[in-house]
Amino acid sequence: MKLLVIGGTWFLGKHVAVGALSRGWEVTTFNRGRSGADVPGVRTVRGDRTVAADLQALAAHGPWDAVVDTSSADLPPRDVLLAATALKDSAVRWVHISTVSVYKGWPHAPLTERSELLECASGADESYGYTGEDGSPTKYGFQKAGGERAVAEVFGARAVFLRPGVILGPDEYVGRLPWWLRRAHRGGRILAPDPRSQVIQPVDVRDVAAFALDQAATGTDGRFNIAHPVGITFEDFVTTCVDTTEGVGGPVWADPGALVREGVAQWTELPLWRTHRGVWAVDPSRAVAAGLRCRPLHETIRDTWGWLQNAGRPVDHPRWAEHGIAPEKEARVLASL
Repeated sequence: MKLLVIGGTWFLGKHVAVGALSRGWEVTTFNRGRSGADVPGVRTVRGDRTVAADLQALAAHGPWDAVVDTSSADLPPRDVLLAATALKDSAVRWVHISTVSVYKGWPHAPLTERSELLECASGADESYGYTGEDGSPTKYGFQKAGGERAVAEVFGARAVFLRPGVILGPDEYVGRLPWWLRRAHRGGRILAPDPRSQVIQPVDVRDVAAFALDQAATGTDGRFNIAHPVGITFEDFVTTCVDTTEGVGGPVWADPGALVREGVAQWTELPLWRTHRGVWAVDPSRAVAAGLRCRPLHETIRDTWGWLQNAGRPVDHPRWAEHGIAPEKEARVLASL
């Protein structure tokens, strides 16, 4: 099996490359060489996916049985279309990493693959879309929906789309789980959002990578929501972070209304917390039927802490700074409860 990974040096792309090599596949990665280190054993092609000449040079290194595109998150649809068009004759199959944000109803309503998508043309530039007053829909979601359309127009039935919600695990660059782990390790009274019984559905990066590779190797097309089919309660999540890091302290559970009144930002200041009813109501049953297997999230938490303790460091990314409540603000909110 010959695989091209667009990206391939950090987080999901890195785990896709590592997983493919472990299966004995021949792996090529295409990136600018500016972020993470190359995975040992891959063939590396340097270039910018937004430059037509670089894509033409890449195509000459093919053909491949499949492409896994892990690097389109911050690109407008027209750049996704550029890459797909350049590689349409060099790859049999295209596995596109998308997001649940492409759904018109996210995060307000429960989602299946039949849920309505946001509208965005395949040739749209970075100006298309908007973010609603309550944070939904998002401009990011419009852009990603246009990216899906671009790939579908070029690859048709040779394309598969994976729509994850939240991905956690070793090498995470966003900083959601690392923030909770470090906060738990610091100890003391930890501000945590009720309801503690809320089940959340993040997935381990290694499990997403494995499913992407499975899809790269199959001959079917499809669209799959990627979310943990069992999940973990918020209470179990926070408690596991405390136990794993051997932190001295524990959570103080706060009413969501009180957190909102105190100006605590959902999704960022308390990562993974959001009051919208659909955010953790994503149906992954189609992916599970197609072979998605998700390890217990306790294992993800443990392995991520082990990575951090072993000098693990993600690539530099601006989203890292967005996550986590400042200690002085947390103390003020705790005092107000």
